Amino acid sequence: MHKDIATPARTRAILDKYGFSFKKSLGQNFLIDTNILRRIVDHADLSEESGAIEIGPGIGALTEQLARRSKKVLAFEIDQRLLPILEETLSPYPHVSIINEDVLKADVKTAIEQEFEGINDIMVVANLPYYVTTPIIMKLLEDKLPIRGIVCMLQKEVADRISARPGTKEYGSLSIAVQYYTEAETAMIVPKTVFVPQPNVDSAVIKLTKRKEPAVAVKSESFFFKVTKASFAQRRKTLLNNLTSQLPGGKQKKEHILSALEQANVEPGRRGETLSIEEFARLSDALLPHFS
Repeated sequence: MHKDIATPARTRAILDKYGFSFKKSLGQNFLIDTNILRRIVDHADLSEESGAIEIGPGIGALTEQLARRSKKVLAFEIDQRLLPILEETLSPYPHVSIINEDVLKADVKTAIEQEFEGINDIMVVANLPYYVTTPIIMKLLEDKLPIRGIVCMLQKEVADRISARPGTKEYGSLSIAVQYYTEAETAMIVPKTVFVPQPNVDSAVIKLTKRKEPAVAVKSESFFFKVTKASFAQRRKTLLNNLTSQLPGGKQKKEHILSALEQANVEPGRRGETLSIEEFARLSDALLPHFS
C-alpha cells in the first residue's frame, strides 16, 4: 500500500517541492484528512467494476482513494500547474486518466465513451471548487450522462438548498432543479479544519442518486424550469406577482396566469417556497399554452 497523499505533512511536502501556491480564483481547497476522504468514497458505493469521474483532483488526495476502489478514474483538472504533481503522486495508479480541461466546457459524454468502455457503473465523486458548484452539478445532470449519481463536497449552505423540502427557507429553484433529476441527501457535514487552506464556510458532502425517470412528467422541461425560477425571483412576493413580472409578456397575460393557477389548483396568493414539485409541474403545464 502506498503512503497516503492526504496527510498534512505529505501535502505540505508535495506543495513545497513544486513551489505550488493556491489560486483563490480557482477555489482551491485541498483535503488533508484521509478518514474524511475514505468516508466520501464509501458514500459512492463503488465496486472493482465501477468507474469514477472526479472534478478538480488537486494533488490527487481523493483520486488516490478512488483509484484504490474502482476499475478506472477519469479526472478533469483545469489548473495546468497541477499536472506534473499529479503525474508523480498518482504514478502507482495506471488506471487514472487526467484531462486538463474546464469541466464546464468539456464534452463529458464523449470522454465517458472513450475512457469507460465496458464499464456500466459510473459515479461522479468530487471535492468541487466552491465558486462553480451549482453550474457543475447542473451541467452533469442536464447533459443526461450515463452515471448512477454524484457524491460531492460543497458549501453546506448549497447542500442545504439542494436537499431542501417545500416550506423551508432553503427551498428554491435549485432544490427543484436537482430533485427533478435525482434523489438528494446530505451525507455528512465536514469541518473547515480538514482543508488547506481552510475555506471561510462550513462544508457538506451531498449524495445525488439519479432517478430512472424525472420526479414529475412535464410537457416542456425548459418551461418548467423557467416557471420555477420565476416563482422564486423575489421570495417575499406571491406567485401571481412573480409570474406576472418574470414571465415574458406576463403583465399583459395576468388573466391567463390566474386561470392557469386555478386550473392547477394553486392559490395565486401563495409563495413559491410552499409549492411541491408536483404542484409546479401542474402549474407549468397549465401555463405552457399561454407562453408558447
